[in-house]
Amino acid sequence: MRYDNILETIGNTPIVKINKVLKDIPATVYAKIESFNPGHSAKDRIALFMVEQAERDGLLRPGGTIIETTSGNTGFSLAMIAVIKGYRCILCVPDKISSEKLNALKALKAEVNVCPSNVKADDPRSYYSQAKTLHAKTPNSFYVNQYFNTANALAHYATTGPEIWKQTEGKITHYVAPCGTGGSLCGTGKYLKEQNPNIKIIGVDAYGSVLKKYHETGEFDEKEIYPYKLEAVGKNIIPDNVDFSVIDYFVKADDKTSAFRARQLAKREGLFVGYSSGASMQGVFKIKETLTADDYVVALFPDHGTKYLGKIFNNEWLEEMGFLYGNNEYKYMLRFRKFLRSM
Repeated sequence: MRYDNILETIGNTPIVKINKVLKDIPATVYAKIESFNPGHSAKDRIALFMVEQAERDGLLRPGGTIIETTSGNTGFSLAMIAVIKGYRCILCVPDKISSEKLNALKALKAEVNVCPSNVKADDPRSYYSQAKTLHAKTPNSFYVNQYFNTANALAHYATTGPEIWKQTEGKITHYVAPCGTGGSLCGTGKYLKEQNPNIKIIGVDAYGSVLKKYHETGEFDEKEIYPYKLEAVGKNIIPDNVDFSVIDYFVKADDKTSAFRARQLAKREGLFVGYSSGASMQGVFKIKETLTADDYVVALFPDHGTKYLGKIFNNEWLEEMGFLYGNNEYKYMLRFRKFLRSM
């Protein structure tokens, strides 16, 4: 294949069957491997869609500046697009971003502002507030605002959903995906529900995020909010792209198990995927008791493992986080240490 630029390679990522990790689960389970996008994540889809929508609407003009809040992946995609299209790119990121992601953003000429992650969304130090301030101060700028820009979900409705439906020949019964901005879960889910309303759409939320409880009760409970390590999973706000009517239910994934699942996928399946992919895999384990041999599950694996070499694929980081000690369960600790030494 021959392309005029790298942006033309976005989308049409493969689905790959999960075998050894899920050998005791009767259902057929495939992963949608979004690291095959040129920016190595699903965010390439939404970044291009939102930028081109802004261009059509006259919100982004030649010589303009793209501004965004990001945990890293959307920022990388926007920086890549800015290089091709000739825009300046300013990104506000949380301080829990991996060093690999941070360095990648800078490699693509993005201007990066690191902001504290353990503050409320309306705190002037938060990356949301910082992005709004920069937008107000920067002439001819476009604040992408992926959490509330509905072109986010539309990108997945137009691309990811149809791809999965075609790749599974309409056999899909469950779609499992991490929920951060909500675009990949709800945009894809909306398309799939329109093809077959019986398909179950399962969101994976983080412990420390408000989304699961809000979906179940309608209550925004600030007591649910506390620091966690997972990236691009969960939120301390309710993004407009989270269409709760599309979601059948949420499951929670914790920091430690999600890290373990990602490493397990590398070791047993040869799939070198990222932290949120581990959370997505844990989401499948959370619903395993409900699955039968007739079920056909697709789990979204949002990004690539190289973005987390200093974190979940770093044994020292795991030990620093206390992930090796599994609630002081000695036998679990020994098994986990043995597993890490084998890698």
